Amino acid sequence: MTESIAPPNTKKESRSTRDLAKVAVSGWLGTAMEFMDFQLYSLAAAIVFNKIFFPDVSPVIGLIAAMATYGVGYVARLVGAVYFGRMGDRIGRKKVLFITIALMGASTTLIGVLPTYAMIGIWAPILLVALRLIQGFGAGAEIAGATVMLAEYAPTRRRGLISSLVSLGTNSGTLAASALWAILVAVLSEEQLLSWGWRLPFLASFLLMIFAVWIRRSLKESPVFEQRADVVDGVALSKDEIAGQDAKHRAAAAAATGTSTIEAALHQKKGKSFLIALGLRFGQAGNSGLIQTFLIGYLATVLLMDKTIGTTAIMYGSILGFATIPLIGILGDRFGRRPLYLVLSTLTALFAIPMMMMVTSGNPTLVMVAVIVGLNLGVLSLFSMESVTMAEFFGARTRFTQLALAKEIGGILATAIGPILAATLTAVTGHWWPLAAMLIGYSLITLVSAAVGPEVRGRDMVRLEDAV
Repeated sequence: MTESIAPPNTKKESRSTRDLAKVAVSGWLGTAMEFMDFQLYSLAAAIVFNKIFFPDVSPVIGLIAAMATYGVGYVARLVGAVYFGRMGDRIGRKKVLFITIALMGASTTLIGVLPTYAMIGIWAPILLVALRLIQGFGAGAEIAGATVMLAEYAPTRRRGLISSLVSLGTNSGTLAASALWAILVAVLSEEQLLSWGWRLPFLASFLLMIFAVWIRRSLKESPVFEQRADVVDGVALSKDEIAGQDAKHRAAAAAATGTSTIEAALHQKKGKSFLIALGLRFGQAGNSGLIQTFLIGYLATVLLMDKTIGTTAIMYGSILGFATIPLIGILGDRFGRRPLYLVLSTLTALFAIPMMMMVTSGNPTLVMVAVIVGLNLGVLSLFSMESVTMAEFFGARTRFTQLALAKEIGGILATAIGPILAATLTAVTGHWWPLAAMLIGYSLITLVSAAVGPEVRGRDMVRLEDAV
């Protein structure tokens, strides 16, 4: 395989351990903020939004409507993935990461000052959906950008461990949001929670945004982006620019800029790596939507259990995740990505029915154990693997775009639609078996994808072509 050659007119800066640390903190903060924002919203949708923004319908229909507003953000995420993903592959990673963090933070903060349905009627849910769309537009490329930056900065032998910091960020955000909600529902009366308490977590996210924006101002560009054979003066050549090179300069251009390598990547059949990555995404994304979002509302609304049980379980599960996530990253570096995917997805599928039996037992201790184990096994462990594996699947030329699209399409099909479908099926059947069936189905999709995909541990991140 022809190796990529960096153009002689590409400006390259040296990278230090301090630069890697900045990228690590930036990626951690950005994904923490993204998942804090979305977990704040998902828990609010499950606990209070049905009463604040949809008060004139039955509790079950209100829960479905609240979950629908949660789901529309994923449509905006897909648009953001396309727009910012292409921008990131064209002009670099760091500029996109600065924009996305600002969009997410501003929209989340504004949710905290929204008037309720009692104040302005139907305009309240309309404004809620509008801010959710802006939030999703920014978030569509945030986690993909952070994943790409960490994977492209990381040393090959520690790529899984360092990339797992993205997952640690998501876990930190989930923990912070869950802890805030657990405190609120434990300390405040229902009247206080519905009148003003629900606003506090959204307003608090403003401080995290300011810190994240400050960190990202001083980041250096990804070294892989600078070394790409199609990057000249910090901007990637387009297909037309590559194809339009003057014939008499083609031989010299090929030697100087690696044009033959670029053309090989352009002519590679696209799609196989993307479909495998999308399948790998299904298990984590689907399980996340069911366990971290729907199940919390299901416990409080359908099973009529204390609201603190679900939020406390997520909080404890997230704390345990600070050990689970880096451990999985280390194991992935040691044994490979594919074997861990096969083991984790199989165990998650086997645990689905016992988990739901524990959840519906009525025993608070069993409920919490089920949620904690399910979260670490079927969500956080898979996310740790996903953070590095999907980056290694794609070539450097379109890595940002393809990774963002795989994550967001998987998010729409699994995380966004999953809670709405689960709410509908459990309302129609009056039983828990649809939840178990969906958990098994998501895990089997990931299992099959891992079985047919190649091992990508240690792949050269500068190569322009996809793994398959």
